[in-house]
Amino acid sequence: MHTSLITTSRSLAMRRLLALATLAAAGTVSATAAWAGPGDRGMRGEGFGAPALNQRMLEKVGASAEQRAQITQIMDAARTDLRAQREEGRNLHMQMRELFTQPSIDEAAVESLRQQMLARHDAASQRMTQAMVEASRVLTVEQRQQIAALMAERSERRADGHRGRHDADGRRHGG
Repeated sequence: MHTSLITTSRSLAMRRLLALATLAAAGTVSATAAWAGPGDRGMRGEGFGAPALNQRMLEKVGASAEQRAQITQIMDAARTDLRAQREEGRNLHMQMRELFTQPSIDEAAVESLRQQMLARHDAASQRMTQAMVEASRVLTVEQRQQIAALMAERSERRADGHRGRHDADGRRHGG
């Protein structure tokens, strides 16, 4: 009876550790995927990362064709860099998944991979920040202020529960 209780307790602890590590790994991968996910939506400003610098926003603040071209070039370079990091992230995620399928869990290896995932996420964050700084230098102070105001309005609309609507073709309207 006592051995059964210990085994059950260890099994429960292992399941909790597995669930926690899986969530941590998924969170790290998801956060970075938002920057360079399918179709690299974040890099176009439709997701996390560069929300202010999509073409529509640039047009709203009167960015010239030259400014838009420079910003596109900056964001394309960042997207290229982030794609390479994304592949590395997939490999780390697969390694983490493999660790949790083993008969015994190597806690040190799990922690090492977690730290590698965090370092990779930090590198992606640094790269995205660098791109945003470079792109901001292309814009005038007034344009940056207009973008900030438009982003604040957008945040307020979303905070009020307005998430935008999609038509039959999946195109977004109103947000």
